[in-house]
Amino acid sequence: MARVYNFSAGPAVLPEEVLKEAAEEMMDYRGSGMSVMEMSHRSKTYDNIIKEAEADLRDLLNIPDNYKVLFLQGGASQQFAMIPMNLMKNKKAGYIVTGQWAKKAYQEAKIYGEAIELASSADETFSYIPDCSDLDIPDDVDYVYICENNTIYGTKFKELPNTKGHLLISDVSSCFLSEPMDVEKYGVIYGGVQKNIGPAGVVIAIIREDLITDDVLPGTPTMLKYKIHADNESLYNTPPAYGIYICGKVFKWIKKQGGLAAMKEYNEKKAAILYDFLDESKLFKGTVRKEDRSLMNVPFITGSDELDAKFIKEAKEAGFENLKGHRSVGGMRASIYNAMPIEGVEKLVAFMKEFEANNA
Repeated sequence: MARVYNFSAGPAVLPEEVLKEAAEEMMDYRGSGMSVMEMSHRSKTYDNIIKEAEADLRDLLNIPDNYKVLFLQGGASQQFAMIPMNLMKNKKAGYIVTGQWAKKAYQEAKIYGEAIELASSADETFSYIPDCSDLDIPDDVDYVYICENNTIYGTKFKELPNTKGHLLISDVSSCFLSEPMDVEKYGVIYGGVQKNIGPAGVVIAIIREDLITDDVLPGTPTMLKYKIHADNESLYNTPPAYGIYICGKVFKWIKKQGGLAAMKEYNEKKAAILYDFLDESKLFKGTVRKEDRSLMNVPFITGSDELDAKFIKEAKEAGFENLKGHRSVGGMRASIYNAMPIEGVEKLVAFMKEFEANNA
């Protein structure tokens, strides 16, 4: 059977080249006589895999030496607790709530201290990014937290908030490695890899070294201390070894495409094809304020639940998978991550034009 165009928000499409290479190595990884799935994480062979993955990621993002790269488990959702447990020294933190995941992180932080909502776009169903140029930030907050790209609602911070000298923490799950980033502007960057980088089960956290200490909230479990993972180079316990191996392959694939600047250019080109059509369509319309649109997740609607359902059904029959919007917002959403080829977007738009003509 031919591969479909998979517009899933995550677990999401992976580069075909990477999948083929992994398939070739499935039974015998480079003459080891076994699969990476079966390999001891303490072996020399695996040690090379994880170290090379980290080196390639450092290279792609120009990660400074005073930042640690950690390969963790527990999903981005576990970071909602890990961040306050490790960083809420004054028991106070500021949260900018721009969607479901930022809201969940904010609610989780309330368990550990005083979480302050600095700004929110809930008033318009998270369809825009609030102005964060002059927020009222109490002096004693430990950090300011954002979710940089909102997978469900299709918004993206084009400019980072003015944190007024406070530490910035960012969940980049759905825009990770889609464009260059200045790592030094952040205290912590983290993301689940299942959207843009690899299979579900791995979280990558990039943390400034001075933030990794033994000074954590009382009762923090050993496994939730950044220092434990940093001191043991992500090998304190058995890591999600196979997932990290695939991430490593994706890093090499991105480098081969020309790195993050080339990736951004490609992603802008892809997104423009879809957004330009939505802007001129009589039937479909985008739901996000133009200047805040994500390059990765594009939500759209027809304005009729029946037509939306019909579109999703017919699109699936035509080989376009996972276009149903998140259950909390309905409508449609096309996630067009790094590995979605440009022809996937072109064919989707051609299909949308045909659907529009037949349902005008």
